[in-house]
Order: sequence, then structure tokens, then C-alpha cells
Amino acid sequence: MNDIHALPAVRLKIERRSNHPWIFQKMVEKPAQKPKPGSVVDIHDNTGAWVGRGFYNGHSRIALRVLTENPDEAIDEAFFHAKIAEAVRLRREILRLDAVSDAWRVFHSEGDGISGLVVDRYGDLLVVEFFSAGAFRHRDWIYAALRAQFPGCRFYAFAEEHVQKQESFDFRAPEAPAPSIITEYGVKFRASPGSGHKTGFFADQRDNREYLSRFTEGKRVLDLCCNSGGFALYAKARGGADEAIGVDLDEEILEIARKNAQLNQVRVRFVQADLFPWLRDAHANGERFDVVVLDPAKLTRDREQVIPALKKYLDMNKLALGVVKPGGIFLTCSCTGLVSEEQFLDMLRRAAFYAGRTVQVLKVAGAGADHPFLAHVPESRYLKAVFCRVW
Repeated sequence: MNDIHALPAVRLKIERRSNHPWIFQKMVEKPAQKPKPGSVVDIHDNTGAWVGRGFYNGHSRIALRVLTENPDEAIDEAFFHAKIAEAVRLRREILRLDAVSDAWRVFHSEGDGISGLVVDRYGDLLVVEFFSAGAFRHRDWIYAALRAQFPGCRFYAFAEEHVQKQESFDFRAPEAPAPSIITEYGVKFRASPGSGHKTGFFADQRDNREYLSRFTEGKRVLDLCCNSGGFALYAKARGGADEAIGVDLDEEILEIARKNAQLNQVRVRFVQADLFPWLRDAHANGERFDVVVLDPAKLTRDREQVIPALKKYLDMNKLALGVVKPGGIFLTCSCTGLVSEEQFLDMLRRAAFYAGRTVQVLKVAGAGADHPFLAHVPESRYLKAVFCRVW
């Protein structure tokens, strides 16, 4: 694959007037001989001009994922080594993440230049997630490039079923590895990839957990959709909260949360409950909290379902606002990439109106800097975290 002249050619139906790396199926001519999903191809537009080189997948809605617009750049093993080395250099030398944590995103898909590849680090364990047939097809080069950066690391790789279906590849994840104990701003967590909870830990909220802990000293804190206990644990272990309660529907993840509390030698009350009836009851009983966090899982990955997702965000935010003490802090989050920051803030405005509360926005944040996105590829930007004061 080093010989860039021997690549199959794929032609577009249009003139290429964008530098976005995704080219959709409807814009691509069907090649006479279909390259296998994830093959590297040369891309020509309808004028015959060479416009790029990247992954081709005739089965996917995203038919082409452009990796380079430089005709002299081969998509070979050296390409993967260079991209991964540069991504690690950003985290280690520029962002200096090792000083803060041994858990961070190593590679963030388009944001680091390889579409469909996400790698997270948890101590000596690297979790590799494939979102494209192209990344999956070149996995041996990817593993080799990662090993060069993290000698002696362990790997756990997976691809979600819906991705395998969309991208037309089969990959059965290996058995879950032993959990990794990681440290973040002095707070310890068990990362348990393969436990049915995606990567087992969400490093994207690291800076938001730290920022929230500045408001929790001596306070009563409620962490809704608490997952493995991140915000509640920070509030207690780093922020000196008086009391912290974590609520989640999933008993399995709450077991991990309880172990995380033990790791940090703090007391957090974890409650297995659906947040809607739980919040209604809490409100009716006059329960109020100084700090409330609402960080639900992704609500949809379907464009058609954005309006129903916003309705659900509205309902849960309205209820959560009802239990914030006047003058208290409310952090509301969305990791649904299809919901824009503008839509999310508009939902918050309406939730506040229906709850009869005034919301003063202090800060609008997102994922940490180890989740970079390219200015011309906003799709890599998914997390919204809005810190508010509530009256």
C-alpha cells in the first residue's frame, strides 16, 4: 500500500468545493470494481482533478473519509505512526496531561486526522474504538503505532454493533480486561472497559469535574445520572462536600461507583432509581441541594430524533432545577452530538421558564483539550457542559 500510484480510483459526481473529510454516498460514482470496505483510494472529482486520498466504503452513508489532500502523501504504515505520534505529543508535551492524570483521550478521530478512530488511555490500558471500516482494516498498523508510544501497554479494542452494521465489518470484542485504577487531579477511579459501559470511564468530563469541585465545600451535592460517580466523588474527595448523593438507573454501574468511593475513602450515598419519579418525590418532600449535576447518557444518534431528545432534556432539566436551592449551582450536560450548543441553551432557557427559576449562566464548557476538533469538522465536538447559578 506504499505505492500511491497503484490505488483504486473513485470519482465524485460533483466538483470538490469543501475540505470536510466526509463525502457522502450520493455524491460518489459507483466504481466499476468495488474496493473492499475501508480500502484506501484516490479521489477524483467530476472534472477529473485529483482531490484527495482516503478510506472508501461502498456500504456506508459516508462513502469516503478523506485522510490527505497532499498528492505526495501515502496512506501507509508511516502515515499512521506519524498521526498517532503527533496526537500523543499534543497531549504530553503541549497539554502536559501526565501532570494531571494517567487517563486521557489519546486519539480523537477527525480531530487528530484519522476518521473513525478513537483511543483512550487508562494507565497502562489502551482502549481502541473503531467507528469506520477504514480504521478497523488498518488496525495492525494502529496497534503498532500505539505500542511505539506506550511500550508495554495492554489493549482492549471494540466497535459498537450499530457501527459494524453501518460500516459493514465484523468484530467480536475480546474478553473484558482487568480494570485499571487511574488517578485524575488526585481522585482515583476504576476504569472497567468492556463491562457493558463503553470505555468504562469518561475522561472527557475531567476539567468539568475539577471546576465543579470548587463550588462544593461544605455543601449538599446531588449527582444525577451519576454513572461511575465522577462528579459526586470529586465533590467529596476534592471539594470537601458535606454530603453527596449519586442517582443512576443502572445497578451495575453503581457497583463500580461504590468501589470508586471506597478507593477514595469517602462516603457517597448511591441510589438506584429512575431520575423522573425520584426528582418528583424529592421536590414534593422539600429536598433541596446546594449543587446539582445532571449528566445523562447520549439520548439519540438519529437526526430524526433530535426534537424528542430535546423534549426529554427539557423535562429532566425542569425537574432538576426544582431541587436546586436559591443561589445554588446547577451543572447540566449533553453528550448528544446532534444537539447543538445553541439548541441546548435554548432548551435550558425554556426549562427555567417552566420551572419558574432564573438561570444565570456562569460558563459554557465542553470536553477537555484532549478531545480537539477541527474548525471545519464541528461533528467531533459533542459535549456541552453549562455551569449555572439558579434563583
